Amino acid sequence: FLIVFQDLLWSCFISTALCNAGFAFTEEPSERAGKSDGYCGRILRAQGTRKEGYNEFRLRVEGDPENYQPGSTYRVTLYASSPAYFRGFTLIALREGREGDKEDDYAGNFQIIDEEDTQFMINCPPAVTESTPRRRTRIQVFWTAPPSASGCVTLKASIVQKRIIYFQDEGSLTKRMCEKESLYGETTEKPLLDCCACGTAKYRVTFHGNWSEKVHPKDYPRRANHWSAIIGASHSKNYVLWEYGGYASEGIKKVAELGSPVSMEEEIRQKGDDVLTVIKMKAQWPAWQPLNVRAAPSAEFSVDRTRHLMSFLTMLGPSPDWNVGLSAEDLCTKECGWAQRVVQDMIPWDAGTDNGVTYESPNKPTVPQEKIRPLTSLDHPQSPFYDPEGGAITPVARVVVERIARKGEQCNVVPDNVDDIVADIAQEEKEEGLCLSLPLSPLCVPVSPQLWSTCTMSEWITWSPCSMSCGMGLRSRERYVKQFPDDGSVCTLPTEENEKCIVNEECTPNSCLVTEWGEWDSCSATCGLGMKRRERMVKMPPPDGSICGAEVLEVEKCMMPECHTIPCMLSPWSDWSDCSVTCGKGMRTRQRVLKSPVELGECTEDLEQVEKCMLPECPTDCMVSEWTEWSECNKSCGKGHMIRTRMVKLEPQFGGDLCPETVQRKKCKIRKCNRGGGQGQVNSDEKKRRKEAREKRRSKQGGFDSHYLQYDLCCKMRPWSNWTDCTKLCGGGIQERLMTAKRRLKSAQLPSCKDRKEIRACNVHPC
Repeated sequence: FLIVFQDLLWSCFISTALCNAGFAFTEEPSERAGKSDGYCGRILRAQGTRKEGYNEFRLRVEGDPENYQPGSTYRVTLYASSPAYFRGFTLIALREGREGDKEDDYAGNFQIIDEEDTQFMINCPPAVTESTPRRRTRIQVFWTAPPSASGCVTLKASIVQKRIIYFQDEGSLTKRMCEKESLYGETTEKPLLDCCACGTAKYRVTFHGNWSEKVHPKDYPRRANHWSAIIGASHSKNYVLWEYGGYASEGIKKVAELGSPVSMEEEIRQKGDDVLTVIKMKAQWPAWQPLNVRAAPSAEFSVDRTRHLMSFLTMLGPSPDWNVGLSAEDLCTKECGWAQRVVQDMIPWDAGTDNGVTYESPNKPTVPQEKIRPLTSLDHPQSPFYDPEGGAITPVARVVVERIARKGEQCNVVPDNVDDIVADIAQEEKEEGLCLSLPLSPLCVPVSPQLWSTCTMSEWITWSPCSMSCGMGLRSRERYVKQFPDDGSVCTLPTEENEKCIVNEECTPNSCLVTEWGEWDSCSATCGLGMKRRERMVKMPPPDGSICGAEVLEVEKCMMPECHTIPCMLSPWSDWSDCSVTCGKGMRTRQRVLKSPVELGECTEDLEQVEKCMLPECPTDCMVSEWTEWSECNKSCGKGHMIRTRMVKLEPQFGGDLCPETVQRKKCKIRKCNRGGGQGQVNSDEKKRRKEAREKRRSKQGGFDSHYLQYDLCCKMRPWSNWTDCTKLCGGGIQERLMTAKRRLKSAQLPSCKDRKEIRACNVHPC
């Protein structure tokens, strides 16, 4: 019935006659129908009745957003609340106010997640439907939002349940979303095909990682968390570093799995004129620290009319192949200018090269490689971002891109605002008392220092010794940034200060003349307290030829940001070894090596892991018990037989040896049967002839023992009785049956007329 029903349902989208026969579909005037028959119009005009308040079926977009980000990808779920279910469905996305008569009426693109569950409708390519008609409670697809300026979009679903079709223009089976407005109104959501801006612009990109145990507590890797070195570029539209729906290059794979930017940088530099600036930032260990301890990493880059896009990525470590980054962020505006500021919150994405579902999942390559896609809260119950309600993932990072200068002739000559003016001249005007000449105004407006910096500085360290051993010289002191501005910009307050100094000693004739001190060497430590040195030379020794007593080497302490040691830097796990057995249960191992210097402290992480492994079961031979004692002979005289049994203790498994026989018989003869004197002796030849006849009949009956069916000439026997109940339920028992004489002739004393008994084994299976 179900198959016939499905055929009838889809026929409804083609033939109104079938629809009128089977379902309550409404049909619009023929001229309208004729217009839409060529596309998906009939699907949209299918209508079914539903009860008030019927909310067993629901269409949901992950995170329940009210607005969509142009070009972003969302997970769309259609599900039924228990105990409801549905057999078929149709899912479409329409521009608001459109009828669905033509291809342009549809917004965005669906992507199939499970081809066994969903497919694109043959007669209506933008629509998604079921692959096979069966009972189901949930389906999921990806939907990529349309480009900017597409307006509002309505996602609609229809449900087929038994003979009823539910379709809504509003309510739980409809989701309306409008385009999300840009925060700054200048950047385009998708790369412009051609940039009309003039000159060049210089930008600073700052990466703020907020992936921490406080924000993302589930399974947070406390000891090994970090961001890998950031790698990216400003580039043209002809080069794509990475994008959703694309495949990761070898360079992307190395960043995603190992955190190594080397191959990625080689790929970028091979693009020649398509790349203007290579963007690089150092790795961050641990992943998060307060800004007063460690500044957010930043880098500067330039863009021009042909290379106006910016992309970068960094690995979330440890992880299978998870990253964050920007892809082809366009900094050229529609007004032929350069975007002033871009802020983006970032969620992780999967590079499609490893199947792991947790931060520290073992390496398991994805074969074949899958497309790059954003992680969602419904990917896997073991995922650290899993949410059974399907909510949005909390961002793990924020990136701020700020314009710091424009060079060359600009097409957009009207400054955006005072802040924009400051940003443009900041690189050219450094002297104190800076003022701004506003357009069309003769006034000079002083610039408040708060426009330049709102960072917090440490106290100055002590002054260095004077540069001269006598007379007038110079001395210096330093400080460091404790807290950077909240907006991620770079602090512009000075970190070094110099002043003149006078030594209270007159320079005597035997004093030597020395040069000015050279530049300080780099601090000997990368964090915490270290030492630095500088040197000077003797220009003129003392006139008396004595040794110059002036210091020519100076060493002093230097302060770097607080140290946070990395206890363990480990290589990826090796592949698992072969199982220790060839069948059944065994063990296997894998190793990794310590890569961090010993000076950073002892590493307590395991360098070897052992786990159980299972191969096909080992063959198990049949096992039987010992033989029982022989039973009594089944005849009181003459020739009979005895039996003995044994039970099966273990059945053969997985190709083991079969069980041997469990019942054995052997002949027995207690005594000769006496033949009465009144009965004449049967001729020995006659007895021999009868025996041969019995053997012949037995062979014709396929081995059936006809010995017990013979009828003696001297008496009439009753048929065999039914077998008695087995003496045991399992483990081998015995059954008996009897044959009694029905009529005895005068020769009743003959042994052949006595009652007979037969014994057999039963229930020989193990208990």
